[in-house]
Amino acid sequence: MTDSTTALTVVPANQASWEDLRAVFGDRGVPHHCQCQWFKFPSKDWRAMPQEDRESQLRTQTRCGEPDAEATTGVVAYLDGEPVGWCAVEPRTEYPRLRTMRVPWTGRTEDRDDPGVWAITCFVVRTGYRRRGVSKALTEAAVAFARERGASAVEGYALVTEPGKEVVWGELFVGAKSTYEDCGFQEVSSPTPRRRVMRIEV
Repeated sequence: MTDSTTALTVVPANQASWEDLRAVFGDRGVPHHCQCQWFKFPSKDWRAMPQEDRESQLRTQTRCGEPDAEATTGVVAYLDGEPVGWCAVEPRTEYPRLRTMRVPWTGRTEDRDDPGVWAITCFVVRTGYRRRGVSKALTEAAVAFARERGASAVEGYALVTEPGKEVVWGELFVGAKSTYEDCGFQEVSSPTPRRRVMRIEV
C-alpha cells in the first residue's frame, strides 16, 4: 500500500527483511526491549523472557524475509526505501494478555473470543520520522491487511492527547485517538480517562 501524500509504502511484515524490522525497533529503548511481546505473554512470563527470546518470537511471528509465507503478522512502513515504522495487528484472540485487561473490556459486553475481530496493539516509528504521517499510513494498511485476511472489524486502544499537554513518547505505542479517527474508526468505549476503544467495521 502506498500513501501518495507522504510517499510512504507499507508492506506485510513477511515482505520486509528482518534487518529492516530490527532497524525500526532499534538497539535501545522500549521497542527494542519489548519486541512487541507484551500482549503475547502473561506478565510473569514476559518479565522472565530473555531479550534474545523476545526477538526470536517476533521473527517467528512476522516471518520477515519470507515473502511466500502463508502466515505473518503486522505491517512495516518505508519512506524512500528506508524502514521507518511498524504496526502490530492480529486477531484479538492472538493476544492472551489483552483478554484479561481493563482495556478494552470495561463497560463492554463484546465477545472476547470472536475470531473476526482484529486488534492493533502497537506502533513503532523511528526517531527522525515522527509527525510525517507514518502512524496514519500504518493504521490504514493494518486495516487493509486485516480485511484481506477475513477480519470483520478492527479495534485499537488509543491514547487521548490534549493540546498543550506533554505526552511521553512511549505512551503513544497504542496510537493516538486522533489518528484512528482520521482513518475512520469510531469510539465505542472509554475504559479510562485517557484511553478509548476505537473500532472500524470492515
